[in-house]
Amino acid sequence: MSDRTMKRQVVLFFLVLSLSSVLGQVSYSIPEEMAKGSLVGNIAQDLGLDSKRLKSGKARIYTGDSAEYIELNKERAVILVKEKIDREMLCGQTTPCALHSQIILENPMELFRITVEITDINDNNPSFKNSEKRFEISESAVTGSKFVLERAVDADIGLNGLKSYTLRPTDNFVLKLQNQVDGNMKVEMVLQKPLDREKQEQISLLLTAVDGGEPQMSGTVQIYVTVLDVNDNAPIFTQPIYKATIAENSQKGTTLTKVSASDADKGTNSEVSYSVSSTMDSVSDIFHISENGEVILIGEVDFEKAKHYQIDIEARDSGGLSDSSKIVVNVIDINDNVPVINVLSKSNSVPENSPLNTVIVMFSVYDPDSDNNGQVNCEINNNIPFTIKPTSNGFYSLVTDNDLDRERASKYNISVTCSDEGVPSLSSSVTLTLQISDVNDNAPVFEKSSYEAYIVENNTPGLSIFTMNARDADWNQNARVSYILEDSSVNGVPVSSFVSVSADSGVIHAVRSFDYEQIKDFQFYVKAQDGGSPPLSSNVTVKILIQDQNDNAPQVLYPVQTGGSLVAEMVPRSADVGYLVTKVVAVDVDSGQNAWLSYKLQKATDRALFEVGLQNGEIRTIRQVTDKDVVKQRLTVVVEDNGQPSRSATVNVNVAVADSFPEVLSEFTDFTHDKEYNDNLTFYLVLALAVVSFLFITCLVVIISVKIYRWRQSRILYHSSLPVIPYYPPRYSDTLGTGTLQHVYNYEVCRTTDSRKSDCKFGGAGSQNILIMDPSSTATMQRIQSEKNILDEPDSPLEVRILTVSFIFSYNG
Repeated sequence: MSDRTMKRQVVLFFLVLSLSSVLGQVSYSIPEEMAKGSLVGNIAQDLGLDSKRLKSGKARIYTGDSAEYIELNKERAVILVKEKIDREMLCGQTTPCALHSQIILENPMELFRITVEITDINDNNPSFKNSEKRFEISESAVTGSKFVLERAVDADIGLNGLKSYTLRPTDNFVLKLQNQVDGNMKVEMVLQKPLDREKQEQISLLLTAVDGGEPQMSGTVQIYVTVLDVNDNAPIFTQPIYKATIAENSQKGTTLTKVSASDADKGTNSEVSYSVSSTMDSVSDIFHISENGEVILIGEVDFEKAKHYQIDIEARDSGGLSDSSKIVVNVIDINDNVPVINVLSKSNSVPENSPLNTVIVMFSVYDPDSDNNGQVNCEINNNIPFTIKPTSNGFYSLVTDNDLDRERASKYNISVTCSDEGVPSLSSSVTLTLQISDVNDNAPVFEKSSYEAYIVENNTPGLSIFTMNARDADWNQNARVSYILEDSSVNGVPVSSFVSVSADSGVIHAVRSFDYEQIKDFQFYVKAQDGGSPPLSSNVTVKILIQDQNDNAPQVLYPVQTGGSLVAEMVPRSADVGYLVTKVVAVDVDSGQNAWLSYKLQKATDRALFEVGLQNGEIRTIRQVTDKDVVKQRLTVVVEDNGQPSRSATVNVNVAVADSFPEVLSEFTDFTHDKEYNDNLTFYLVLALAVVSFLFITCLVVIISVKIYRWRQSRILYHSSLPVIPYYPPRYSDTLGTGTLQHVYNYEVCRTTDSRKSDCKFGGAGSQNILIMDPSSTATMQRIQSEKNILDEPDSPLEVRILTVSFIFSYNG
């Protein structure tokens, strides 16, 4: 068919929708019976789209449950005829006849409505249901008697539909056409000349129906009239039009109404029979009139297929006279169709940071019922962050209306339920599954706000102290937690030299062995960082407390133990019981019970004379001192801590039991003199004197060399024109023109003889009961009432000779 015959009309409407999706509508008009592959229209041009958009958006045509008569050619961006369209088969007598479909695009989702109107062509002849019609008419039929003829049916519409009828010959009958309110034509044959059976018993007529198309088409039916003897009264209906209603889906056998016609004749000529006029619209297959005039439903009525029916009925008496009437049947809609939900496009997953009004699903809903029965409301299950928004008539979008959080809900089963407003209401539902994909929006969280851990000192390096744990509510890589030791210092030392953190497990290891006596506790920070991009992190404070271990023995502070001297406590013979001889003072650098000290007397010259206080270390007499007790007493005291295992230290305490110093002196004269120690001391003193002498000579040489060097430099500068800049050697200062060495050197030399003779002076001591003896220098001093020389004889047992030499070097320029 040529382009002029197609006569295509394009109407384009654009609607701006609330979801940033634009629905456009385009309408086309094409004649029926176009060949397959014929052009319907350029969809890209008519919608203002780029042809590439059809490909990238995966454009497709959605027709619902209807047959696909058109198809989309994405390469040419045009719509073509897919199947030959028969308008009469598609729409029947309904006008206008149109195909409704949608073009759906993705990325982003867009929907465009397409309406293709199918125009009629004159491709159907007017036709009659029966090829012949027979009448029996009494010869007494009066002029003007009417006989209803079968109405022709033309499947075409408009100008191509049924236009007129002709009846040939017209000797006795003429054709009467009457337009009815439903647009159809009532065809009657009217007797214009009385019949005479004796002249002509059989009359043959030809009824022709023609349409208005180009070329004109027609159909015929043969009419045979048999002339009967006298029956001069025809039946007459009580109403020209009868009205009835019936609900769709009514059961067969339901009575709609009752019609009645009367005949003035008597006898058999007054007997009236009823019938439904035969037409091609199959009304007679749905309704039937009984002998008594009841209209009975024998087929099925469906409001969605036909909302009303017009039934042409005929009343005929036995003499062949008849009358016609019409029954208008209105079908009442009942709610017998559930809404039909069609999912057009949907997303299987969305990220949890999707903005509000993100389109998840596009779907359409159709209910073929009418009025309230066809009004549809859609809703979803409660307490989910989604809502339904209508986009156009029958089309909806499911969008987000609240923030998504995968940690709160990683998947949603969305039930979409659409219900009509009928009574009772009918509904249908569909369940959509939506996955929420994770984004890194949660930082790791430690199980505690801060950690405290304990470790015993003297631990092995690499020992595991404890394990910390942080959890990340995200998923997969975003939830993988790594532990990092933050840079800090403990007393100026990097914390990494104290502890380390396992990046994967969060185990804290000791890098070094700790000493409680040096550091009792320290703290640092650990960062937990996830594997997201960008990564999120959180910090926690960790405090390590060092627990004491009994690793230090007690230390005796008093009496002082020296290798070259001996300290003795003096106890008078008149001392009573409980006399305080001395007190052993000791400390333990450990803490707690490891530092609790106890004192015990391990050995003693006379155990019956002294005792040691268990807690305070006081040495007291436990009986009266007698003349029989030896002067020289030696006690060994053990100081023990309370640790497990315990540690101890021993101290020797020398006690002199005497009333006077000469008595003590005579008792202690048998102390051996350490000759080897004195020889060593003499050697070191002589060596020191030699070193000092060498340094003195070296300094003199250096000073003289510097003076000579400066004198020569000054002579050179004097004979030159350069300015004279004084030179000062390192660590040298010039004050008022006088050069002075910066340091004063003092040397003291001590030497002892081996003559065991000495001149001694006794100075004041802190206590009268303390006796100090130094065997290496053979010197003994004691507190007396006044200072005096107690050793004048050359044979005294102790002799000390001290030589002090002081050298002061100075140089004045």
